[in-house]
Amino acid sequence: MVVFAGQGDPRRSLSLLWRAETPPPTRGGPGPKPRLSVDAIVAAAVALADEEGMGALSMRAVGDRLGRTAMALYTYVPGKSELLDLMYDAVHAELPTAYPESDPADWRAALTAWAGEVLEFHVRHPWVLQVSQARPVLGPHEYAGLDALVTLLRATGLEAGVLRRLVGTLFPFVRGSAQAVADARLAAAATGSSDEEWWAARSAALLELVPDFAERFPAVSGLEAEGPAEPYPGEETEGAEAVPYPEREARETFRVGLGVLLDGIEAARVGRT
Repeated sequence: MVVFAGQGDPRRSLSLLWRAETPPPTRGGPGPKPRLSVDAIVAAAVALADEEGMGALSMRAVGDRLGRTAMALYTYVPGKSELLDLMYDAVHAELPTAYPESDPADWRAALTAWAGEVLEFHVRHPWVLQVSQARPVLGPHEYAGLDALVTLLRATGLEAGVLRRLVGTLFPFVRGSAQAVADARLAAAATGSSDEEWWAARSAALLELVPDFAERFPAVSGLEAEGPAEPYPGEETEGAEAVPYPEREARETFRVGLGVLLDGIEAARVGRT
């Protein structure tokens, strides 16, 4: 399910994102009910999405978590569309935005660290991956994360036009890798069968039904016959067996792919000198 941000009233949404409007007064009353606020509503919505996924998100469900009705929330947040924007931007505050002034020689290590942090961020909040990048939220934390990446990329010395395209390459790559990890974790629970059971059943059936598989798909079969991939230079393999195979494959693919991308950046740097 793909969700598009920015579906609410533009001025109201941006006003809430940037906290540019005065919050409504808190009404006192009997009982121990916690006071509502935009931040409290957003925190409850994020917790709900983290635990139960985007499909469980509704104003009513968030209100239930806070011990309030959905109507009580509308005083603070106009609707689900604006709430989604607020949630998306709020969790981006987890990403580091201040990096030490880096030596140009260290740009590779800095980008490797950035990519790893962004990957783990999305794995913690897999519902964020359902929010399309076609229309950004335009919130302060989203911009801070973008600013941090541009700062790191400037250390490569490449011109602005190339840096813009690298931003457009790195973010989708990391999000795609995080999606693979998130899907690997979700598959068994969502389908009711383990990865081992799934592969065993289908591999046996495929060999029986397509006995000429190797002849029909020689490139794929040849790649498999060559054995497991060798670790990419710098790839960490210690303790890898503790991670289930599909997730391990997704993470190794991320590391190798990132290494190749960074090799490409280095080649572009060398080519301009």
